[in-house]
Amino acid sequence: MKVVAFNGSPRKNGNTSIMIQKVFDVLEAKGADCEMVQLGGEKLSGCRACASCKKNKDKQCIVKDDIINSCIQKMIDADVILIGSPTYFSNLTTEVKALIDRAGYVTRANGNLLKHKIGASLVAVRRAGAIHTFNSINHFFLLGEMVVPGSSYWNLALGREIGEVEDDEEGMKTMKDLAENILWLHEKISQ
Repeated sequence: MKVVAFNGSPRKNGNTSIMIQKVFDVLEAKGADCEMVQLGGEKLSGCRACASCKKNKDKQCIVKDDIINSCIQKMIDADVILIGSPTYFSNLTTEVKALIDRAGYVTRANGNLLKHKIGASLVAVRRAGAIHTFNSINHFFLLGEMVVPGSSYWNLALGREIGEVEDDEEGMKTMKDLAENILWLHEKISQ
């Protein structure tokens, strides 16, 4: 099983990364090939709505001066896609939004390339707004006809300062349970 996770936090080793790694720990213990891509802090532009990807059908965005095309290819090659974001003003980071908009348009314009893949969102939050962020990411997965596994609670953990999510016992259990559900779902889909 090949897993790619996109860390939408500009804090490379912050709470979002810690949450992704918690999921990776369970998946890697079962032999999954996991890769984390640092998205937050990258200079990215949003979708230009030029429809070139629909016209060209080359599985790429016409914008070539950032990492989005590399991210799209990693999504295409993966069985499981994780997108993590901290909560900024009750929503996801601009980098995650750029990824969702451009990857969503490109993959749908080229035959719905993410169909039947597994997708899960992970959200770090200080206090409130996590469910909106969680839903925004999951809408991307659902619109791409992906399969979204649940967990024992919403895929979020509380923490502001780096490392504080590790003190959220329920949040860390939710990440572990999510990983176990991903493993179960992947096994069922692969049969």
